[in-house]
Amino acid sequence: MGQSQGLSLKVEFLRSISDIKKSDWDSLQKNEYPFLKYDFLSCLEINRCVSPEKGWYPFHAVITENETLIGLMPIYLKTNSQGEFVFDWSWADAYYRNGLDYYPKIINSIPFTPATGPRILCKEVSQKGKIIEAVARKIQDLSLSSNFSSFHVLLPNLKELKHYMDLGFSIRTSNSYHWFNNDYESFEDFLNELTSRQRKNIRKEREKVSRQNIKTYRLIGREIKKEEWEDFYKLYQTTYYRRGMEGYLNLDFFLDIANKIPDNIMMVTARDLEGRLIASALNFFDDRVLYGRYWGTSESYDSLHFEVCYYQGIEFCIENSLERFDPGVQGQHKIKRGFLPIETYSAHLIHDNRFKLAIDNFLEEEREHIRSFNDQCKEQLPFKKENMQSIYSRKVVYALLEDSSQKGNPVF
Repeated sequence: MGQSQGLSLKVEFLRSISDIKKSDWDSLQKNEYPFLKYDFLSCLEINRCVSPEKGWYPFHAVITENETLIGLMPIYLKTNSQGEFVFDWSWADAYYRNGLDYYPKIINSIPFTPATGPRILCKEVSQKGKIIEAVARKIQDLSLSSNFSSFHVLLPNLKELKHYMDLGFSIRTSNSYHWFNNDYESFEDFLNELTSRQRKNIRKEREKVSRQNIKTYRLIGREIKKEEWEDFYKLYQTTYYRRGMEGYLNLDFFLDIANKIPDNIMMVTARDLEGRLIASALNFFDDRVLYGRYWGTSESYDSLHFEVCYYQGIEFCIENSLERFDPGVQGQHKIKRGFLPIETYSAHLIHDNRFKLAIDNFLEEEREHIRSFNDQCKEQLPFKKENMQSIYSRKVVYALLEDSSQKGNPVF
């Protein structure tokens, strides 16, 4: 356990979230972002989804000032890059080819969860900058003595990213596709903003599901029975097996979060005429955003993926006045279904200056490529030209830029 007095703050690192009182953690969480909740992170550890054998060593930062808790940050030592979704295998390979070790590295991240959001909890928002600086300095000191190659902050919101930029971190740009609620009153209201061609395509896709005698349902938290969780888990693992790998999460984890954070969970199920579960998608949500995470199906059905993973989520956002739907990483096909290409970010502190220079050059080229790609994607958006102004309104931009703990206040 290390500690630092830099900037009048003390930084300690703990080897398990169980070493932190849940009441202390909850006292600092001022937003409903589900993945930063104590219960979500502890379920990962309790059920061994996050564990040394998986390459994840909990190393959570606790920040105090004058013996008063003022900040918490979920941190892990990593001996691989599995389950991060910000891919740095080429960086690790470059280290190895030069006779150096890239692992272990240190990351501030939500395991297995590529959803942009807060990555630090603080007593006061005004303290966030000095807390981030204290943690970064302490980690840099530890890295020099313990041979950690780097410190990575994966998918923070832009409010936090700005602090890492000020500290000289290398900034990486990625892309994703998000749907934004433009004060729609119904799914038809959303469709009316699309071109006639794409409006018809979406209606046809939804009709195809009905013609296959498939019915879909949305279940919230405690409405989901244990048998449905068990069936969902089988479909979830089947999807991973088809890719030649095992899912990161186990059944005990899903049953645990079902009991501990039910008010943040929405499951979409699809059943055939006999009532058998043939597809399911698990989503999380807070007071602003729906996060699509895990999906599985027993076999291939025409357009069912779009219905279960996208259209049901859009309807849920409209019915519950949620601002945004983040359906998960990748998938250029989302664009024609009303999801906008957006940039997401991560921050990286590379301790070897030779590699930092090479990585910075790579990131600059990658950033230009992603921005060019996103510009091309915008040309494929299905909205009528007269609606593009409202789609890219200040309201939509603020939904991305604002600190999720300060609803309605733009960052820049």
